[in-house]
Amino acid sequence: MTTLPERAARRCYAALNPVHSTLYFSPDLGREFTQEGVRDSDAIYFAARAAPLGRVGAGVVAATFYNFNHELIARHVPAVWDTLSPQAALDARLRAVDSLLRRLLGEETVASEEMAEAAELALRAAEGCTRQARPLYAANADLPVPDAPHLAYWHATTLLREYRGDGHLAALVASGLDPVEALVSHTASGRGMAPKWAISTRGWTSGEWEAARGRLRERGLLAADGELTQAGADLRKALEDETNRLDVAPYEKLGAAGVARLTELAGGFTGTAVAAGAFPADLIGKH
Repeated sequence: MTTLPERAARRCYAALNPVHSTLYFSPDLGREFTQEGVRDSDAIYFAARAAPLGRVGAGVVAATFYNFNHELIARHVPAVWDTLSPQAALDARLRAVDSLLRRLLGEETVASEEMAEAAELALRAAEGCTRQARPLYAANADLPVPDAPHLAYWHATTLLREYRGDGHLAALVASGLDPVEALVSHTASGRGMAPKWAISTRGWTSGEWEAARGRLRERGLLAADGELTQAGADLRKALEDETNRLDVAPYEKLGAAGVARLTELAGGFTGTAVAAGAFPADLIGKH
């Protein structure tokens, strides 16, 4: 087993994930799905991300996405599959990724040797992932790897993102945090989505948000001013540590030199995407 420098795997993931995640904030995804007859933004998100799972119902999506309100999901799933089959959603998703990366990174970067190298490194890292108890990773791992390097790179970032996410959900369940408590505590750490984004995109009401804050205060995890207590900060750190532990295998597979190079390449792509306005300016924060 390869020994990596401390937090090297976490830094690599942090450099990789934004290129995957930017798809869900892009006009490209909405355009492709609207052309296929799906216009609601929530339906588009659920269909695009859940499509690898097949024609599943709301329960499977709620289980694998964790912090979304089941009632919100049930408004769109499984009905969305009557308009757009999972395979058609996957095709639309990949078309959106193609236009997205060309728009954010530029044609020269998309066609570069660095992109091809990054794709090869990220795919090699993903070979270290395992399917057991990792449903979203496993579903995406069953998809064919696209031929074009920039699409193969996005596919690999998706594998690594969902692998880590599956492990994070296991850590959340063990911590005893329900979906809204997980969102509130993450936001209070200053690293999660701002409340207005978490509430609106995850389908919770302001009342449900405040009720979760109350439960966290009762557990001694949240102070009256909305900041994490020391116990709350310790819990979030333990969650992060456990998620990191469950996520280290692909980066150990790649090795220290490969992780360092992939972090460098991915960081460059992410910096370019962020500078091009890939994410809303007020997405992250406590307010």
